[in-house]
Amino acid sequence: MTAETAIADFAPLSDARLAELREGFDSREANRIAMNAVTDAGIDKVARNFDRARLMQRRFSVTVDNGKVTSQARSGRCWLFSSLNVARFVAKKNLGIKDFEFSQSYAMYFDKLERVNYFMQDVAALVAAGEPSDSRLMQHLLHDVMGDGGQWTMALNVYVKHGAVPKDLFPETASSQNTGQMNTNLRALLRGAVCKLYAGEDAQSVIDETLAAAHRILTIHLGTPPTSFDWEWTDDDGEFHRVGEITPVEFWHKYVDAGLEDYVCLVDDPRAEHPKGVKIGIEHLGNVVGGTPTEYLNVPVSFMKECARRIMSEQGIPVWFGADCHPMMDRENGAWATDLFEYGRVYDVDYAMDKEERVRFADSAMNHAMAFVGVDVADDGTTTRRWRVENSWGDKIADKGYFTMSDDWFSEYVYEVAVPKSMLPKEYQEALTTPALMLPAWDPMGALA
Repeated sequence: MTAETAIADFAPLSDARLAELREGFDSREANRIAMNAVTDAGIDKVARNFDRARLMQRRFSVTVDNGKVTSQARSGRCWLFSSLNVARFVAKKNLGIKDFEFSQSYAMYFDKLERVNYFMQDVAALVAAGEPSDSRLMQHLLHDVMGDGGQWTMALNVYVKHGAVPKDLFPETASSQNTGQMNTNLRALLRGAVCKLYAGEDAQSVIDETLAAAHRILTIHLGTPPTSFDWEWTDDDGEFHRVGEITPVEFWHKYVDAGLEDYVCLVDDPRAEHPKGVKIGIEHLGNVVGGTPTEYLNVPVSFMKECARRIMSEQGIPVWFGADCHPMMDRENGAWATDLFEYGRVYDVDYAMDKEERVRFADSAMNHAMAFVGVDVADDGTTTRRWRVENSWGDKIADKGYFTMSDDWFSEYVYEVAVPKSMLPKEYQEALTTPALMLPAWDPMGALA
């Protein structure tokens, strides 16, 4: 059967069927009430579960105080903000100050420059190997190129190679806070470079020219990042400190000494064909050539919770994580719970997919990274009840920017946490030494926060 024949056999939406739909809608009084309410107030106001919302407590038995929340503005840098929020907690303790922030713009500058090199090297190799320009892989790489998103491992690749600097030494710019136009121009540059590769131009020349052009674009938009700086500060006891000249890499290693480079990423891939205790990798996903590969250990979500709880309660450090932040989110009040909105009751629709089905049928994937800074633990000392989340959406929403997450929402929509490798049991440590089960570039586990 040809596609044309199959389409010809489809049933059109007839006037008679439209009339049936209208009559069916009008016959249910609740539909009219829902329409009147939603058209005036919006679906979230109408569907919000009042009983559930009023019971979302903001008290936690374990809390890590990380101070004032940060704001990523109109950019997709949440993975950099959240990883640097973990790092700044460590740095603040070492510096003896409560008010400190790393430059997220500095991190983004080098992530994007490194990613240009990674992308061009990767694509040049594919072109040389005969990859068709219209293949699913090449079209996926071209479509996704030069977004703002990333992963914990990618962030640490940047910090290990390029270090970090205080925010006031490389502050935000118009483009760092609103990355759309900068990204559009970088994207056009890279796609044009791929076009040249397929036209047969010398690959190394194209790579060199593209990297130089990307460097110009990034520097024009973000400024010239410092290679060294004089570091001095006054701690919260009023004592003045002067270190003198220091490089960004030296600064990172001197003040962020919690071993973040030795963390590993745990994921909950719920699909049955991807067993727990197996290392997963994503083809063509990375940012720094020669850096740590973007790989995860697939574990039960209960183990992810245990690790996050233990890190905060035993080490007193925030925990980086990635989630699908949109479902059942009350952004204004800062809350997530699986039954926080009763959309099904308003629409008379059964939203019955579980986590595995949502991943399999493109209804859910990680799209935002944040940091856990608190957890409420039951009297048994291990059962988690709710979670306190440091977001990077500013302090005008939620509890001065901090969100509350129910434990059941964690189970359904959290996909990834970064934890010290030393926390893993022997069998998981051994799994990290085995080759990763490689998934295609478009697999949902390769989604970027």
